[in-house]
Amino acid sequence: MQGTQMATLSVIVITKNEAESIKTCLESVRWADEIIVVDSGSTDDTVAICREYTDKVFITDWPGFGAQKNRALDLATGQWVLSLDADEHITPELRDEIQAAINDPGGNVAFRIPRLSSYCGRPMRHGGWWPDYVIRLLLRRHGRFSDDIVHERLVVNGPTGTFSNPIIHQAFENLEEVIQTMNNYSTAGARMMHKEERKAGLLTALSHGFWSFVHTYIIRAGFLDGREGFMLAASNAEGTYYRYLKLRFMKEKK
Repeated sequence: MQGTQMATLSVIVITKNEAESIKTCLESVRWADEIIVVDSGSTDDTVAICREYTDKVFITDWPGFGAQKNRALDLATGQWVLSLDADEHITPELRDEIQAAINDPGGNVAFRIPRLSSYCGRPMRHGGWWPDYVIRLLLRRHGRFSDDIVHERLVVNGPTGTFSNPIIHQAFENLEEVIQTMNNYSTAGARMMHKEERKAGLLTALSHGFWSFVHTYIIRAGFLDGREGFMLAASNAEGTYYRYLKLRFMKEKK
């Protein structure tokens, strides 16, 4: 009697200068049938580390998060595709859940996964950071990433299931990372709004920044995460403020 053929899985990761975190990421998925890494010109040991886990490492330019992840998706050959960021990894419990789902998806073509993120060493359970469901597991050819420069998402064509075990996300190890990411994301966000011909002024920047703090710290109960909850709310507010302020100066420059 012929046995049932097991479904195949490709893992896709995009990288740039992720030497400190990429090994943990790839180690957690080395059981997959295929690992695809698309790097945008790392100057540290990222590429060398990735080549310890896969021979499918591709070096390209940087078109933005959505377009880069679609490049990685196009290179995958597995029936199913799991997308991870370089600062994320999966647990053995989530691995078992993924393996069970791809072999018996129950009609689903994708799965959303909760994500547990840490901020300066503390796992965040409030402030809008938990459970933070993200669609990351996809039956290939049943979806694409949005073309957004930042805050891209998987757009799926078909039913989507939900997992219970989380992706572990080491979002920010220290304040230097927080400040650098806030600056990069606020610039990218401003460019997106500028492309959409959005308008902003100083009052807009102040009001949106204030609302971001209130929403994170009070409405989404960020205060329950203690000191880090306040820090997160403050950095969200600052990032929002600078995003709108940068948009204002982009329009003035134009």
